[in-house]
Amino acid sequence: MYNRVVVDELDADEVDRVFHGLADATRRDIVVQVLRREQSVSTLARRYDMSFAAVQKHVAVLERALLVTKQRRGREQIVRGNPDILRRAARLLDAYEQIWHHRARAIEDILSEDREKRTES
Repeated sequence: MYNRVVVDELDADEVDRVFHGLADATRRDIVVQVLRREQSVSTLARRYDMSFAAVQKHVAVLERALLVTKQRRGREQIVRGNPDILRRAARLLDAYEQIWHHRARAIEDILSEDREKRTES
C-alpha cells in the first residue's frame, strides 16, 4: 500500500522536502498565513522576531518543498500557499495510518487466537 501511495502522490525526495519544510514552527506558521491569504515576504518578515533574510530562507525551504509559490510583483515577492501539496501529504499520512491500523488488527487477531488455544487446552 505504501509504495502505491508514494508513486501516486509524492516520490521519496518530495516527501523528505515536504516534511522538512513542515518540521519548523516558523515555516508551519508561514504556511498557515499564506494559505489564509497571499502575502509579500516583507509582510511575513514583520510577523517574526528574525531578520528579513532569515524569513526569506524559510520561504525558500517552503518553496523547494512546493508548499508555497512565490511570484514577483514589481519590487515585492508575493507568497501563496499550495493546498494541493498538503492534501497529497495528508493522503500519505492517511496511508501510514491505515498500515498502522492493519498491523494493530493483525496483532489483535494473533492474541485472540492465542487466548482461544489456551482456553481449549
